Amino acid sequence: MKLLICSDIHGDIGGARAAVDFFERHSCDKLLILGDILYHGPRNDLPDGYAPKAVTELLNKYADRIIAVRGNCDAEVDGMVLKFPIDADYVILDDGSTYIFATHGHHYNTEKPPALPSGAVLLHGHTHVQCSVEFGNGNLYLNPGSVSLPKEGNPKTLLIYENSVFTLYDLDGNIMWVTNS
Repeated sequence: MKLLICSDIHGDIGGARAAVDFFERHSCDKLLILGDILYHGPRNDLPDGYAPKAVTELLNKYADRIIAVRGNCDAEVDGMVLKFPIDADYVILDDGSTYIFATHGHHYNTEKPPALPSGAVLLHGHTHVQCSVEFGNGNLYLNPGSVSLPKEGNPKTLLIYENSVFTLYDLDGNIMWVTNS
């Protein structure tokens, strides 16, 4: 299983295009979106490329290959225009070597973690800050950052997961870090 993992698109067509381009260029099997897909939210500035209708059209072309969770800025109406479900607070992915609990991060995070087996990965966005840190009982917390509105001086980033390895890229294709699960 090869996943392209992104979060916090917030209606930015440039960020959505970058994620889809990476998805295609790296021949990923699935696109995992960790919430906050269309709306920029009341605490965020309007992204430069804010075009939620264009993001909807682009992502709907990949609906059969998208796994998504609901973010705090995602609304019921968003699910009415997207052709893939976004109602779940989390998804669990297990390829036999890595157990991944993927969520947006506003309900489950390192301060309020879900019940995780030892060695599991907690994967979430929400903070717009890329991160890789061990916590809990041999667990790993990963955050892909944001493809549209990164915070704390970080570049726009996303993750690729393959063969128990997570690789963080900036949108120019530079590897920022690599983490084994």
